[in-house]
Amino acid sequence: MGSSAKSSAVPDPTASWPSLFMPGALAKDVSIVDCTLSDGTETSCYEITVAGTPADHEVGPFCPRTTTATEEEVGIWLDGENLYDVTGEFILDLPSIYNDDEWMLHDGHGHVHVTDTREAFEAAARPDVAEEYENYCVEGRMEWLEDGEPVTTTVQIPVSPVRQDDATPARAPLGVSFNGVRIDAAAPVDAILGAHTIAAFDDCGGHVNPFEGYHMHAATGCGEVGEAPDGETAPFAVAMDGYLIHGVLDSEDIGKVGDLDACNGHTTGEYGYHYHARSPELNGVLTCYMGATVKGGPGGPPGRGGPGGPPPGGEGPPPHDHN
Repeated sequence: MGSSAKSSAVPDPTASWPSLFMPGALAKDVSIVDCTLSDGTETSCYEITVAGTPADHEVGPFCPRTTTATEEEVGIWLDGENLYDVTGEFILDLPSIYNDDEWMLHDGHGHVHVTDTREAFEAAARPDVAEEYENYCVEGRMEWLEDGEPVTTTVQIPVSPVRQDDATPARAPLGVSFNGVRIDAAAPVDAILGAHTIAAFDDCGGHVNPFEGYHMHAATGCGEVGEAPDGETAPFAVAMDGYLIHGVLDSEDIGKVGDLDACNGHTTGEYGYHYHARSPELNGVLTCYMGATVKGGPGGPPGRGGPGGPPPGGEGPPPHDHN
C-alpha cells in the first residue's frame, strides 16, 4: 500500500484546515466567497482549487505487463467486496475469481493486454467500452490528458460546517485531499467488470480518466497529515460539507472509539466531528454527509446540482457502516 509524508502536529479542530494542504497541492491560493448551502443557510465558503496531481507521491503504477508481475510492480483493484494486488497471478486467476471463463486479459504467452496508447485509453475508459478493448487492463497516463496537464478541480466548502438532522447521499466530488486530489464517488465496478476490464488503481487508491484526470476512489493511508492519538487515524481530506475525513479505522480502533454514525463519523475532543474513510475494498470513501453542502455546487444533494450518480445502495441514506 502507498505511504506519504506526514506533518508532525495533530491538527486543532478549531484551526483553519486549509493550512493542512501540502506544498504543491493547490493550483491557486484559497479564497473566501459568499455562498448558500443546501439548507438555505447564507454563509462563507472556502473556494479551493486542487492541483489534480498528488503532492506527496508519484502517480501509478497500475497494470501489470506480464503474467509474472509481482505486487511491487503493480497497483490494486477493488470491487466492493475484496481488494487485490493486480499481479500477473491475479490476471491469470480472473476466470476463477469472477466465475467467468470469458476473462482473458493476456495473450497466452505471458503478455497482458494493457491500454498503452492514448487512443486505446480513451476508447476503454468510458461506460461503453469499445469492443476491441474488452479483456484489457485499463490505465491512463498523466501525459495523455489534454495538453499533458493535470485536471484541476475547484470546489466551495463551508468555512463553518452546518450539521443537519438527517444524512444526505454524497455526490462526486466527495471532497478534496490535502495532497491535492479530487475524491470521486464509487467507481462503476459493475460496468467495468461487465466489459471484462480491470480499471486498476495505484496503491493510493487513485487512477486516471480523460475527464477528471487523476482522482481517488479509496483511502489507503496516502496524504495523511499529523500523528493521530491512540485509537484514531490522521486526517487526509475535507468533505464537501466542511468536515474532515480521516483514515480508515481498523477493528481494534473501532472497539476503542465505539460506534460510528450512518456516515462513518463521530466526535472526539481532539478533532470535533469528523468522518472516517470506509475500508478501501468497499469502493467509495464516503456514502453520505451529515453537514450541508453548497447549493448548486458539485458534490451537492440530488436536485441541487452536482454531477455523479447515487452512492451504492440507492438514493436514500446508506445503512450503518463502520468501514
